[in-house]
Amino acid sequence: MEIIEQHQTIFLIMAFGFGLYMTWGIGANDVANAMGTSVGSGALTVKQAIIVAAIMEFAGAYLAGGGVASTISKGIIDGTAFEPVPELLVMGMLSALLAAGIWLMVATMRGWPVSTTHTIIGAVVGVGVAAIGMDAVHWDKMGEIVASWFVSPVLGGFFALLLTLSIRKLILNTDDPISQARKWGPFYAFLVGWLVSLVTITKGLKHIKIHLTDVEGQILALVIGVALAIIAKLMMNRIKTDERADKDFHYASVEKLFIPLMVFTGAAMAFAHGSNDVANGIGPMAAVIQLIETKAVSAKSAVTPFMLFIGGVGIVIGLATYGYKVMATIGNKITELTPTRGYCATIAASFVVVLASGLGLPVSTTHIAVGAVMGVGLARGIGALDLRVIGGIILSWFITVPVGAILAAIIFYVMRAVFS
Repeated sequence: MEIIEQHQTIFLIMAFGFGLYMTWGIGANDVANAMGTSVGSGALTVKQAIIVAAIMEFAGAYLAGGGVASTISKGIIDGTAFEPVPELLVMGMLSALLAAGIWLMVATMRGWPVSTTHTIIGAVVGVGVAAIGMDAVHWDKMGEIVASWFVSPVLGGFFALLLTLSIRKLILNTDDPISQARKWGPFYAFLVGWLVSLVTITKGLKHIKIHLTDVEGQILALVIGVALAIIAKLMMNRIKTDERADKDFHYASVEKLFIPLMVFTGAAMAFAHGSNDVANGIGPMAAVIQLIETKAVSAKSAVTPFMLFIGGVGIVIGLATYGYKVMATIGNKITELTPTRGYCATIAASFVVVLASGLGLPVSTTHIAVGAVMGVGLARGIGALDLRVIGGIILSWFITVPVGAILAAIIFYVMRAVFS
C-alpha cells in the first residue's frame, strides 16, 4: 500500500499513457477488421475508410464500450488473491497494457492482423502468474474466452455464407439482377440500421445516462432501420447502370448498387469494433485507477465516460496513423471481394461482434472478420480462398497469446524491481 501512495502520480500517468498506447495499437491493427472489406471491395478509398472509421469507432467506444470492460479487467484474474498486495495488481495491469501495446506495434509494422483481445488477455494472464502464481488466473473463465475464439470465426463465416447465398438467390441468379438489387437493397440496409442501433440503444446508452424501456428501444431501432433503408433506396435510385461494364462483368451494375450499402456496413462494423475492443485498453486502466483512488481491490472496476473517451481517442489516432498497414490483408489477400461479398462479410461480422459486446463476451474481431471473409469465399468454393494466407493468419493468432504473456511477465518483473 505504501508503494501505491508513494508513486501515486506516476502510476496514474502511466495508466493513462499505457492505456492510450494500447488503444492506439487497437486502432492501428484492428482497423482492418472494420474497414478492410470496404477498401478491398473498392467501395471506399483508404482515406475515406479512415474518416468513416474514425467517427464510428469513437462512437462505438464511447456509447457502447462499457459492457465488456469489466470482463477484461476483473474476469480473468482473481482480484482477491491481490488483496494483501494491491501494488502488485497495479504494476501487473500497467505491465499488461505496455506489453500488449508493444506487441501490437510490432505486428502492425509488419502488417500482421493479430487479435488485440488475444494480446491483452495473454498479457493479463502472464502478469497474474508472474505476480501470484497459477492460482491467480480464473482458468474456467479463460476456458469460456478461449471457446469464444473458436466459435467466433465459425459464427462469422456462417452468417456471411447465409447472407451471400441469400443475395445470390434473391438478386444475382434472377432474370433481372439490377431491378432485384434495387428492390432488395433497402432491406439489406434496414438490417444494418436496425441491428446496430438496437444493441446501442439497449446496451450502450446507459453509459451516458440515457435509459429507454425495451419497447421504446425496439421502436427507435426500427425507425432508424427504416430511415437507413429509405436513404439507401434514394442513393441506389441515383446510381445509373453501366451497360458497357455489364458486358465485361455481368453483375457490374449490381455491384455498383451495393456500394452505398458497403459504406453503411463498414460504418456499422467500425461501430461494433469500437464498442467491443475499447475494453482491451481501458479495462486494465480502469482497474489501476480504481486501485489508486480506493487503495483497495474491489469486486468491480468502474469505467467512466472519460475513460471511454480516452479509449476512443486512442483508437482513432491509431487507425489514422498506421491503419493502412494491415487493411490490405483482410481486404485483398484472403479472397477476392466485390461490394456484395464485402457487404455480406461485414454485416455478418458486425452482427456477431455487436451481439458479443452486448453479452459482455470479449470475442476477437480479427477472428470474426476473417471467418466472415472466409464464409463469403466458401460460397464460391474452397478454391476461392488463399489457404496460405489463412494459414499464416491462424499461426499469428496462436503465437499472440504466449508472446503477450511472456512480454508482460518480463515487464512486470522489471517494474517490481524499480518500484519495490
